[in-house]
Amino acid sequence: MATLTVFTPAYNRAHTIGRTYESLCRQTCKDFCWLIVDDGSSDNTRELVDGWIAEGKIAIRYIYQQNQGMHGAHNTAYRNIDTPLNTCIDSDDFMPDDAVEKILKCWHEHGSDKYAGLIGLDVTEDGTLIGTDFPEGMATTTLQGFYEAGGKGDKKLVYRTDVINRYPEYPLFDGERYVGLAYKYMLIDQDYELITLNEPLVIVEYQQDGSSFNMFKQYWRNPRGFAFFRKAEMKTTKSFKRKLKVCTHYVSSSIISRNWRFIQESPEKLLTMLCIPGGIALYLMIRHKVKHDAKMNIGH
Repeated sequence: MATLTVFTPAYNRAHTIGRTYESLCRQTCKDFCWLIVDDGSSDNTRELVDGWIAEGKIAIRYIYQQNQGMHGAHNTAYRNIDTPLNTCIDSDDFMPDDAVEKILKCWHEHGSDKYAGLIGLDVTEDGTLIGTDFPEGMATTTLQGFYEAGGKGDKKLVYRTDVINRYPEYPLFDGERYVGLAYKYMLIDQDYELITLNEPLVIVEYQQDGSSFNMFKQYWRNPRGFAFFRKAEMKTTKSFKRKLKVCTHYVSSSIISRNWRFIQESPEKLLTMLCIPGGIALYLMIRHKVKHDAKMNIGH
């Protein structure tokens, strides 16, 4: 059995996932398998993967499911991973040639039951670091702790499979396709730290139709998923400033979903009440932005 599973949720990414495959074929360490969760693609993703499996260059597993969103694909991946470690590489991203080698070397040298896994860096194709690296002396951290200490930018997470499966799955809401992946990570942060690895583990390219470029639309289309996530963050964040922002977003998501019981359901009832004016303003801004973008798209 391999030590690491690299898993890739894929939804109509036949035009980019080939780059992911090629980078995995170039890995200097082959102690991994690739799990692809096809989240209802209507393009030729399946045919591409069938061809790669036939080539036999790396170990590949393929699972097809009806579209559930990124978090639903993560649920399926975690249910099917049988290696000690796992990491997600998105279908529009790829790995440096020595990424698997660096992950396993770091874990073999420093890993133990004390840690949930390790956390490395994201870079762009020209080598530019996304956000900040880990400061000198920060040998371990939680994900929330890193950001609350001033850290910035997406980071690549490698988790122990037994740890990540101890925590609840991402909930699925009818008609919605988004729950923040950090939900599970926040829960894990309460019990474990991660080993820091100041090395690039993934090369990212944000797509124009991806989540990062469409957050206002995501807020509007998936309000129950966002409200669920905000309630979890209220319970876990230690930063009062962050909690204010979270409560404001929770109010706006509750208005979008027409959930008028949001104060009763909030873990921070008083703070949520104080954030109602800001939440209303945020709701109005999101509504304006979504309507404006829809008009612009029609115009084009």
